[in-house]
Amino acid sequence: MKDSSIDNLRHSCAHLLAAAVMELYPQALRTIGPAIDKGFYYDFDDLKISEADLPAIEAKMHELSKTWDRFEGREVSPEEAKKIYKDNPYKLDLIEEFAGQKLTIYKSGDYEDLCRGGHIDHPDKQLKHFKLLSIAGAYWRSNEKNKMLTRIYGTAFPTQEELDKYLWQQEEAKKRDHRKIGAQLGLWTFSDYVGGGLPLFTPKGTIVRRLINEYVEELQNKQGINQVWTPQIAKAELFKISGHYEKYRENLFSIRSNYSDEEFFLKPMNCPQHTQIYASQPRSYRDLPIRMADFAMLYRDEKPGELIGLTRTRSFSQDDCHIFCREDQITAEMNMALDMTKTIMETYGFKYKYRLSLHDPDHPEKYLGDPQTWAKAEKLSEAVLKDRGMEYFPGVGEAAFYAPKLDLIATDSLGREWQLSTLQIDFFMPQRFNLTYIDEKGRKQTPVMLHRAISGSPERLMAILIEHFAGAFPTWLSPVHVVILPISDKHLDYAKKVESGLKSQNIRVELNDKNEPLNARIRDTQLQKVPYMLIVGDREVESNTVARRGRSGKDYGPQSLNEFIKDLRHEIDNRLNV
Repeated sequence: MKDSSIDNLRHSCAHLLAAAVMELYPQALRTIGPAIDKGFYYDFDDLKISEADLPAIEAKMHELSKTWDRFEGREVSPEEAKKIYKDNPYKLDLIEEFAGQKLTIYKSGDYEDLCRGGHIDHPDKQLKHFKLLSIAGAYWRSNEKNKMLTRIYGTAFPTQEELDKYLWQQEEAKKRDHRKIGAQLGLWTFSDYVGGGLPLFTPKGTIVRRLINEYVEELQNKQGINQVWTPQIAKAELFKISGHYEKYRENLFSIRSNYSDEEFFLKPMNCPQHTQIYASQPRSYRDLPIRMADFAMLYRDEKPGELIGLTRTRSFSQDDCHIFCREDQITAEMNMALDMTKTIMETYGFKYKYRLSLHDPDHPEKYLGDPQTWAKAEKLSEAVLKDRGMEYFPGVGEAAFYAPKLDLIATDSLGREWQLSTLQIDFFMPQRFNLTYIDEKGRKQTPVMLHRAISGSPERLMAILIEHFAGAFPTWLSPVHVVILPISDKHLDYAKKVESGLKSQNIRVELNDKNEPLNARIRDTQLQKVPYMLIVGDREVESNTVARRGRSGKDYGPQSLNEFIKDLRHEIDNRLNV
């Protein structure tokens, strides 16, 4: 089905949900029920239910759907609509809002609702494969000053097969929740004293975070990209010039000095400060491109209710790079960035496509600059994708306030999509900061600024990778490569010798000689998702070998320590995804 068709199906199912609720709970007040990504919801007032009540509502929906042969719409005047919904303040609020537009009511079976339309043709045949998922609280019109309503979430698909696949995906996602697995593996923690959305990384979590960054650094070095380091704060004036003060103010953390009236902000991104490194000395066309990478911490003020583990935080970093170049260098520089992205995505095992994130011409107030320059940047961005034969789709309104974006949408092992890397052509910020270079004829020119992040935020990528791999990182990315398990105390000396040999080859190893049965220690190692265990007993001591075992339980049999190290180093050094 096309997107519009699936939206119509889900919107129709929202009507069906409301009809079932009104039959079972006639005192409830209906509000709105739109289709959303992967499903639908309907908000109600005066509805006191729990998730234990959802099966009964769902059963009523199936009963009613058999009597819904079509949706019939009729236009009504504001006066007529107000009479119909005189006892529902939420519908009256909507009628007032849309009084200058066409108002319609749609009826199916004995149920009718104020609605703009967008339904399926044969609800009795098409409304079969749905499921109510959860209940949540939601403020009317998303305004915290308004009353809290009861929101019922559901989903619907054209076929039972698609519904079953989605429900399986949701259950599997719960098992793989990075918040749960991250706690189990001891990778990070949060503290009420530090604050929400401000993760504290443990030694093991810091290893994973560092490895993600080091991989990007390794590839950047091959491309001649130099690292810089910039402060976490900057004066408000910097962000006024960049446009963040005007267009991004609500996400900025404000800081005040005790000794002056100067206003500072924690930086939400690196680009404004990088312009000042560029501006610190005269530049020639021969100097370009100038590439600056920055892994410094960034801070954005997020609403407490929107913070989610590592995927939505207040503090994070980015594998950020800003490239100052001439217009004739744009395509080559973008291709270098896309080549690097391709390498990294293949290493992690992500399938991906691109969203060409464009500005919304109907809302120019959201953006810097003029329409002609936007059209130029968007045309250049699309041309790069087309020339590479990349799969992409447009995203109107998804651009940054200063530039269109090539946003990489990665698909994980559960088929879910995540926005990771981004690449942006920015003509406006260099102009606003009056950045220049001298061309071959001695004239001042304005450089173009390319914004590039490959993994995006390594902290967020860590969360995605945990769910992608169900916590079982590839060996190169695992905080511990090997756990040595001596069967008894008499094997401890040999186990320490093995440990020393592994450490000498830069292999991250732990020795577990706890006073516990071997099976308990094996189980503990598997729960920690360590790639390999080396079990050491009489046979291994006598033959100077190790008994290698995988976290899945696979027994590799005895190996010499040198053979094991050779195999393991090959797996680590080549970043094999096994």
